[in-house]
Amino acid sequence: MAIQFNFVSSMLILVLLSISSVEGQGGGGGGVIDVVTKFGAKADEKTDLSKPLLDAWKEACASTSPSKIVIPKRIYFVSTATLDGPCKAPIELQVQGTVKAPADPGAFKEPKWISFNRIENFKLSGGGVFDGQGTTAYKREGCKGHAYYGSLPINLRFDFLTNAMIQDITTKDSKQFQANVLGCKNITFEHFTVSAPDESPNTDGIHIGRSDGVNVLNSEIKTGDDCVSIRDGSKNLVINGVTCGPGHGISIGSLGLFKNEEPVDGVTLKNCTMTNTSNGVRIKTWPCAEPDTCLNIHFEDITVTNVSSPIIIDQKYCPWNKCKINVCTYLSKS
Repeated sequence: MAIQFNFVSSMLILVLLSISSVEGQGGGGGGVIDVVTKFGAKADEKTDLSKPLLDAWKEACASTSPSKIVIPKRIYFVSTATLDGPCKAPIELQVQGTVKAPADPGAFKEPKWISFNRIENFKLSGGGVFDGQGTTAYKREGCKGHAYYGSLPINLRFDFLTNAMIQDITTKDSKQFQANVLGCKNITFEHFTVSAPDESPNTDGIHIGRSDGVNVLNSEIKTGDDCVSIRDGSKNLVINGVTCGPGHGISIGSLGLFKNEEPVDGVTLKNCTMTNTSNGVRIKTWPCAEPDTCLNIHFEDITVTNVSSPIIIDQKYCPWNKCKINVCTYLSKS
């Protein structure tokens, strides 16, 4: 049986960023850079794509004209890559093929696989797939005995981006979060696909923190944890047309665990569908969280089917049963 509900608190104005594709040549470099034809990348699933990709990025980032880097169709292996800015002109990375991570979690010394850092006017597109090959990492029994404990990689990290579009991209089987958004301003995910089995732990689809103006539009998220998780310092978020399931639903929080957290302020979630999830929409705060941790939240036109808890507002979130409640004060504002 399907259930529909509306929860209206406030409205936001959606401004959708669109960065145009770049095809032509321009002064000061720019144009189309093919990592295979120009930098000798090999699609044999063994040769590391990291150096050709970083070489192409270095050239594009130094260009004073807009550039497009193309990873053609076929399957490639990438050990790890961090694509750093700032860059001199807009860049589009068009991934048409599939890139695969090392299957062994021990290959990673940091909790990241592909990272985009401090870039303005960036687009990731092309219909391609980022395959984290996370099956081994999902077997967590005795995982503290392994050297990789605590450094399981996130498939896609977007750190401190301004004006970015992530469009027609799939991330699958990440060993940790599928996509992490931190410190970004005006970033849009559209037709973004997440694919991971329901038994995959801590594989949040899109994890958002301390970012302003994040839009998640017309996307499909199947994973073993929150389809979208929203943490402290996030504001002016729009989630519209998202299909979620399996997973834990869409969550704000957990919030209030640490001192001096910035509030979540302004979330519009509408026209979304949750199917076979443990929760629908959820707000979770730790006991004695700071006042005004979460405000201006708008839930509208959410359909849930076979969902255990369609709506949860949990102010005593304590997943490991180690919380102590001591001198709590609840404040209200007129």
